[in-house]
Amino acid sequence: MKSLLVGNGAREHAIAEQMAKNSELYAFMSAKNPGIAKLSKEFQIGDIKDPKEVLKYALHVQPDYVFVGPEDPLAKGVADMLLENGIQVVGPTKVAARLESDKSFARTLMQEYVPDGIPKFVVCSTERDVSEALKEFDTDIVVKPAGLTGGKGVKIQGKHLKNLFEVQEYANEIIEKRIGGSNVVVLEERLEGEEFTLQVFTDGEHIIPMPLVQDHKQAFEGDEGPMTGGMGSYSDANHLLPFMDEKDVEDALSIIKRTLRGLKEKTGLIYKGVLYGQFMLTKDGPKVIEYNVRFGDPEAMNVLPLLKTDFSAICMSILEGNLQMAEFENKATVCKYLVPKGYPDKSKIPEPTKIPVDEEAVKSVGAKLYYASVDAREDGIYTSTSRTLGIVGIADSIEEAEKIAEAGVQKVKTDALFYRRDIGTRELIQKRIEHMRKLRGN
Repeated sequence: MKSLLVGNGAREHAIAEQMAKNSELYAFMSAKNPGIAKLSKEFQIGDIKDPKEVLKYALHVQPDYVFVGPEDPLAKGVADMLLENGIQVVGPTKVAARLESDKSFARTLMQEYVPDGIPKFVVCSTERDVSEALKEFDTDIVVKPAGLTGGKGVKIQGKHLKNLFEVQEYANEIIEKRIGGSNVVVLEERLEGEEFTLQVFTDGEHIIPMPLVQDHKQAFEGDEGPMTGGMGSYSDANHLLPFMDEKDVEDALSIIKRTLRGLKEKTGLIYKGVLYGQFMLTKDGPKVIEYNVRFGDPEAMNVLPLLKTDFSAICMSILEGNLQMAEFENKATVCKYLVPKGYPDKSKIPEPTKIPVDEEAVKSVGAKLYYASVDAREDGIYTSTSRTLGIVGIADSIEEAEKIAEAGVQKVKTDALFYRRDIGTRELIQKRIEHMRKLRGN
């Protein structure tokens, strides 16, 4: 079997690891990820956001299936172009990808089909809309560009925005500067609770959940600093999270099922691929913060190393509409991201820096290393303006997995990168548990 992967981040490195187990892997990347390159029979560097370029390489490879890793190519219609030319692709079409690429579309759809699973929101496209919308809220407000911003566009009143004046100012800036690619901004009530990620495989009819993961979006320890693409994440051996129970998972899964049913009714489209639900667990149950139409990054690095079922077999069953099974090991994981100093502010990140990466040293302490946004040149590995390396520990408990991940991080000897030491630690997880106990009054 031949498979083709589109993308070159740490998420795609984790996907490639699975694809290469039982298929001949080819890759189309925007920069050379050395981990993916090593796993591939052949790879090509090009514009992964250009459907025609992706199609040209796919026609050369003639794969049994294509897996599209990042959101941008899906939003640009890569899946559509491949399907129109008879190439099977695991990933949603451009319209279905609007669940992520257009928050106003997603919220409006969810308002109709899962009104109990979303926060109060208002969609605005003019400064007057914003001014009127602010009168609707009696809580702090979350400001979101409707389009894609790589996880860095969201700002929260009380964290990043001091008051209503700053909320209004930032919302107007999104409209004026078309942050995220459009002049639309979504204002939402700020929910109180704990975030969690539920990712699922789906063929449009059958839905199989993956282990729950908790990501850490803020740049600095103690959940401080600007929003990022994700600084790291953890999962537990029982596939739940320490502050959640089975009922919470059932409720979140119900929201995903109803959303996909609504998408099919509204658009006639059958969603095939991976859907990622980012939820807030509140005292009233889970609420959708947003959907992503692909694996999470870093969450893919938590769940995919635990996958026992053949990944290519899952992909083919998705395409054939008979998805039945995806089994995962009962292990805990912790992922810590090493990122360039200055991240996520591109203006503060120095020029690409050569960094030493000793894969064997990381492996020697039991950790896994995934290359993220790097460029492998003849003389070594260079950083970019985005995240650099994902280091993952896997063990029987979160505490043990965190120690392995931390040991792995220590094997990367450079001053050019930083990371959050607190991810997966007993203290931070206990803080999450106490927070939910207090919210739920138990």
